[in-house]
Amino acid sequence: VFVCEAASYVCLWQLDRIALGTSGWFAIACAQLAGNAVGRFVPGAPTPFTVEMLRRAGVDTGEAAAAFTASTSLQLATTAALPLLALPAIIGGTPVSHSLVAAAYLGVGVLLVLVAAGTAAFASDRPLELAGRGIQWLLNTTIRRRHPVVGLPRELLADRDFIRMTLGGRWKAAVAAAAANTGFDYLALLFALRAVGANPRPSLVVLAYTAAELLALLPFTPGGLGFVEAGLVGTLTLAGVPGSDALAATLLYRLASYWLPIPTGGVAYLLFRHRYH
Repeated sequence: VFVCEAASYVCLWQLDRIALGTSGWFAIACAQLAGNAVGRFVPGAPTPFTVEMLRRAGVDTGEAAAAFTASTSLQLATTAALPLLALPAIIGGTPVSHSLVAAAYLGVGVLLVLVAAGTAAFASDRPLELAGRGIQWLLNTTIRRRHPVVGLPRELLADRDFIRMTLGGRWKAAVAAAAANTGFDYLALLFALRAVGANPRPSLVVLAYTAAELLALLPFTPGGLGFVEAGLVGTLTLAGVPGSDALAATLLYRLASYWLPIPTGGVAYLLFRHRYH
């Protein structure tokens, strides 16, 4: 379980390196771990905190923000694509709870939306211009500012061009890194189930995992704390795992994926400060 989670983080750092077009590991790993730890306490804080750390390491703020946007989108896309792996089992007649089938359809729907939105954004300037104007109008209308926000559509287009230029011919490596990041995280959950003696169908665990990852996107608590645990125990039970085994496996998986990265992030931040003062 712990080896798989460590491998998942290494793949995430590789994805960020590709998006940023850099060969270094230290600043990327420390910034991601520290930002991830901060995000466990403050929802929405990981990316700004990570971008600020990378700025101190000499990475342009705009480039870092655009790179992490691309990285996060790829991670979400690979997670949403996971139910596709379980669809053959569903179509083949494997008994599956209706709730897990709904999770599969939801994941496929999210994937299709992401693919359509990403294709439109990279194929034409118009969608980003409209989105930038809408966000700019919303910011200037709802929040009183001394200086109104201007030029947001132009900045979005510049970030899009940066992402396209940065990934360039390395987009296949970026997709592979994103898929490996999600895959190792899923394997950690599967090994946690085997560690407590459960032996469910991997295809059903895929659906339970996807449902839990979608719950983690809810902004009510940092990292979906509470929602993920409750949702994962419930969906694993629907997948045929006994309640006690589902609870034990969920706690083991969350220990490796949620709690241990917090002190690790603190150590990474101290190491980063030591090198970059």
